[in-house]
Amino acid sequence: MTPEQQEALLSIALFAAFADGAKAESEREEIRRIAESLSSEANALNLPRLYQEVLLKRTRIESAVQKLNDASHRQLAYEMAVCVCDADGQQTEAERSFLADLQQQLALDPAQTRAFDAQAAALAEIDRPDTALPVPAPAIAAVPTIANGAELDRSILNHALVNGALELLPQSWASMAIIPLQVKMVYGIGKAHGVTLDQGHVKEFIAAAGVGLTSQYLEQIGRKLLGGLLGKMAGRTIGTVGSAGTGMAFSFATTYALGQLAKHYYAGGRVMNTALLRETYQGLLKPAKRMQADYLPQIQQKAATLDAGQVMAMVRGA
Repeated sequence: MTPEQQEALLSIALFAAFADGAKAESEREEIRRIAESLSSEANALNLPRLYQEVLLKRTRIESAVQKLNDASHRQLAYEMAVCVCDADGQQTEAERSFLADLQQQLALDPAQTRAFDAQAAALAEIDRPDTALPVPAPAIAAVPTIANGAELDRSILNHALVNGALELLPQSWASMAIIPLQVKMVYGIGKAHGVTLDQGHVKEFIAAAGVGLTSQYLEQIGRKLLGGLLGKMAGRTIGTVGSAGTGMAFSFATTYALGQLAKHYYAGGRVMNTALLRETYQGLLKPAKRMQADYLPQIQQKAATLDAGQVMAMVRGA
């Protein structure tokens, strides 16, 4: 994939991120930060420029579409856009209209896009947040129903390992499972401390920690794309595990730090304000990033065994 094609794909992902026109300033700032951080890995790409051009509407999506002549790249562009729009668990009317227009511009077969739409919607949806995560391989140990520090730590680590493994998969839908699994993890930690929350409150907690839902997905997919993990056969290369550098540190560390933050928050009686939550999360994130190298073999082993059915079961608690 050429730098020009990578730029077109990332531009379309940014258009999708701003399609609903309702992104909070904090989320826009996080997306800008991600564009800057990814630029150091992008060599020829100027991602901060792309961000500004899309946000300020100085470019049109038609110009990005025209750069994608390969059918697999057009399919990948649509899949990425769907995943970005679904990152917060729901599509607005504006996002649905954007995706319908994008599908037409990309000249994609409606039957093919419907199949992916259904898969993405199933991964984004968390209908039963109180359902325990499954134990069978590839196991994510269920969060204990009574708070136990050692057991909670094991569960948090298991979630971080699986989310790190998901970042190593080439399929475009794989990163979509990371946020629902983080939501389930935080929900379970709260429940272990006697606090029952709905998914809306859990997502508010994650956002208060400074972890944006849309921006998190954009960073995951951007690292995959720039690392060469996406783009072959529309992101559906089978049996390929990505390199250690393609975003794994981000999802492993984010999940681990978020789990530890939730443990401190609920054990301490939920007295942290937003500023303290963010400060504590950032403090937990640094050692979590260092941990990923130690757990690399386990992350790669999990990535080699994960498939779509297993991931769906983990998300839905089946």
